[in-house]
Amino acid sequence: METPTEPPPRTSADTQATQVTQAAHTAYAELASVGPYGVRPGHALITMVEPHPGHEHAYNRWYEDDHYIAGAMAMPWIYAGRRWVATRDLQLLRYPAESAVAQPVTAGCYLSTYWITEGRYGEHMRWTVAINKRLNRDGRVYRDRTHIFTSFQDHQATVYRDGAAGPRDHHALDHPYRGLVLQVIDAAGPAERAELLEWLRARHLPGRLKDSPAAMVTVFRPTPLPVDRMSYVKQVEGTDTRLTLLWFLEEDPRERWEACFTGLTEAVAEPGLGRTELVAPFIPTIPGTDTYADQLR
Repeated sequence: METPTEPPPRTSADTQATQVTQAAHTAYAELASVGPYGVRPGHALITMVEPHPGHEHAYNRWYEDDHYIAGAMAMPWIYAGRRWVATRDLQLLRYPAESAVAQPVTAGCYLSTYWITEGRYGEHMRWTVAINKRLNRDGRVYRDRTHIFTSFQDHQATVYRDGAAGPRDHHALDHPYRGLVLQVIDAAGPAERAELLEWLRARHLPGRLKDSPAAMVTVFRPTPLPVDRMSYVKQVEGTDTRLTLLWFLEEDPRERWEACFTGLTEAVAEPGLGRTELVAPFIPTIPGTDTYADQLR
């Protein structure tokens, strides 16, 4: 008859690990019981990235298979996300040619958008800085890419084409929209940005949305990244002057591009409140696939 083996004695490291785990469980329960937990997209992460030439498929597989989940969706308070892509023909529709956002204006063929629960930006940011340091240390960060336009942003307004009918802004990243247009506008200064936002919300966007393929436009303003951000992400520009617009389209942006989305530079410039620095169309990626990765150059 075999003598039962004794379990190895617990070390101080084992005890410490158990205590840390128990403390973490307690902290999770406490955090869940306090603070806002609504459904509004109070904040967003908007990130436009250019994989280096020759790395299109490898970058896409890393983002699809790992980073989209471990680097975003698994984090606290992100509750919706979607990836978008600009094939070469979509890149060539972008304007203005001299852009303060993308140099050249065609740079940044992948766009990822994420909604963060209103009032939870601070908690999320502390987690995302820590987890990205860990991902970097563990060799799970793809180096052969350039961040063209990456920032966390605060929600300012949503304007709907059809009033109360149709999906709300908190549905926008889950609803099967067929396209998205990213528009970036720089106001002359902080005071002008407030005027620009009111003009967009009350006058410009309602008129542009009427009879257009866009069901809604969400408007955000960027926030500074923390000083301990990862070194490969540059500090956000225009935090006092910039607005970011996301137009959610019910059809492919190419179908009525000329009729509905040209001329935005002139429209914004006319009241003298700002300059459009980028108008860029995208279509949704197909999760889990390399569809479109061979159409970027």
